[in-house]
Amino acid sequence: MIEWIRSKSPAKAQFIFAHGAGAGSDSEFMQQMAQLIAAHEIDVGLFDFQYMQTAKQTNKRRPPDRAPKLLDYFEQVLTVTQPTLPLFIGGKSMGGRMASMLVSEARATTPEISGVVAFGYPFHPPGKPDKLRIDHFGKIACPFMVLQGERDTFGTRDELTQMQLDKRPDFVWLPDGDHSLKPRKRSGFTESENIQSAAEHAVGFIKQHI
Repeated sequence: MIEWIRSKSPAKAQFIFAHGAGAGSDSEFMQQMAQLIAAHEIDVGLFDFQYMQTAKQTNKRRPPDRAPKLLDYFEQVLTVTQPTLPLFIGGKSMGGRMASMLVSEARATTPEISGVVAFGYPFHPPGKPDKLRIDHFGKIACPFMVLQGERDTFGTRDELTQMQLDKRPDFVWLPDGDHSLKPRKRSGFTESENIQSAAEHAVGFIKQHI
């Protein structure tokens, strides 16, 4: 159920990392970010939601399941984590949203979660800023970090700086980044720099809250 990217030195924490809507745990972003985080004494656990497993088996793209089914499966994944290590969860886009929703719910079987890290949180669908996905923010009891590209169409820096949030995450802004943290060439920044920076901030957040 979980593919572990292990730290080469003894791990001080574990991070269960959920994928986004359109690409699974084997995507370049997920694999690269997992390797970068695991290089800092953190075991990273990757998994595919059930719809993505079916998509890979049938070689046909499928839309994500509804949130309740995704959350139920995410909770199942957390039953096979490492009981001796502090547990952090998060994800890319939809995966980060599901992680934040899971910690906002009072589920008796969910283990204690020390923090949530979201890469490119989908605050709203592109072009639909009125359809916000933040109703649960006020119920997130643990530390919460969002690593967001400055020009992410799911929530830009300009939008989010002005937005009223019941719980304001710790925001890290990746310069000129899009939803995958990728900047434009003319910006002078590079995708690899933004990915590296995002990983370093995620590691710092996890170690701060162990």
